Amino acid sequence: MPTPDHPPEDADTALDERLAERLAALRADAGWSLDELAERTGISRATLSRLERGESSPSASLLNRLCSAYGLTMSRLLADVEAAPVRRLRETEQPVWKDESTGFRRRMVAPPAAGFASELIEGRLPAGAVVVYEQPPVPGLEQHLWLQEGMLRLTLPEGVFDLQPGDSLSFKVWGASRFDSLGPGSARYVLVVCQPAT
Repeated sequence: MPTPDHPPEDADTALDERLAERLAALRADAGWSLDELAERTGISRATLSRLERGESSPSASLLNRLCSAYGLTMSRLLADVEAAPVRRLRETEQPVWKDESTGFRRRMVAPPAAGFASELIEGRLPAGAVVVYEQPPVPGLEQHLWLQEGMLRLTLPEGVFDLQPGDSLSFKVWGASRFDSLGPGSARYVLVVCQPAT
């Protein structure tokens, strides 16, 4: 019998079918014809039609072009077609990415998931390190940052914000942003990222 720890064995067998349905729904929500989407993405009308009918699986390159047209990150699009409404990740299962040039560590505490508009991230930035984002992956991306340790300076188009432990900052990202860890120790923060309302 399926339990939260043991989902049905066939839970992910219809992933391609759900992806096809999601792609068709996105186009319908945008009010675009296949010809309009083909013009926006550079993907042929025939290929788009096959993708939406589930007759072929998209490559990463095609998915990236479709995500750009719809203003979605690829992780969000794929999360939208996951089957499980509840997901538990033990700490050892939470993906961690490290930027070797700055020492910045990004732990995906709660990655994008089907039916949810937010993801939860833990960031760690060594003292003196700087991370610059030239533009958001999705314009208007909503973020809520809660600083746990260290001192952090966040530079946004709206101004410069110096944060101390316990401070929070809520903002929408429309342009470049910069994170400076002011020391003396690492800056550790919790970040909630929400997709903008469509």
